[in-house]
Amino acid sequence: MDNGIKDFLDEKVSLYNRPDFIPLDPISIPHRFRRLQDIEIAGFFAATLAWGQRKTIVQKCLVLMEMMDNSPYDFVLNHSDQDLKPLLNFKHRTFNDLDTLYFIQFFRSFYQNHESLEEAFTNDWTEQADIMGTLLTNFHKTFFSLPEAPMRTRKHVATPLRKSACKRITMFLRWMVRNDDKGVDFGLWKTIKPYQLICPCDLHVDRVARRLGLIQRKQTDWLTAQELTQNLRQLDPVDPVKYDFALFGLGIIEKY
Repeated sequence: MDNGIKDFLDEKVSLYNRPDFIPLDPISIPHRFRRLQDIEIAGFFAATLAWGQRKTIVQKCLVLMEMMDNSPYDFVLNHSDQDLKPLLNFKHRTFNDLDTLYFIQFFRSFYQNHESLEEAFTNDWTEQADIMGTLLTNFHKTFFSLPEAPMRTRKHVATPLRKSACKRITMFLRWMVRNDDKGVDFGLWKTIKPYQLICPCDLHVDRVARRLGLIQRKQTDWLTAQELTQNLRQLDPVDPVKYDFALFGLGIIEKY
């Protein structure tokens, strides 16, 4: 890998992996909380709803958190049927009230038996670098394991089995797993390691990565996200997905 690309991207990581990145980004939603489970739930919703303009995404997430009394963990565990009624009016693009209610139902069921959402992502975990396809496939099965899981809601949680690049869920995992002293990503989960993460591959990241020669594959799918990540591991084998900050910043902020 060209050292010039590494130096260029390292500089951009330093520019964008800092707290002033937070307010305009969906990661600002989980940053409103301190409790692990609140961060997990708010983060999962924010990542799931992260398509469209960032300003709109953040506004919609704030509305959803307000509907959950700005205490998502307490809400999912202790809500009454009456408490759910305001959520019947929630909608963001194709994500609607039925989807919202199932997410809450899953979280209630899961947190009644588990301390952290990381446990839903670590079935068959090993230390090998390329384990993420297995982990995401297993998570999808776990998330939709309740008998009343609506078929329509499955499209909102990506899986490599559908050849998806899984942009939003890999972004959520970056938030939870990456651990540095910059204050943006949380680094709360310790089983999954930063070197196992897959770089979120949205339109902006995809465009910049292709311009830099980090992607050769014609379409954008799971194999493309893996190709990008493998090339980023050549730049930093321990923390390759830190370069998401550089690629995203170059794409959406600098219009590179």
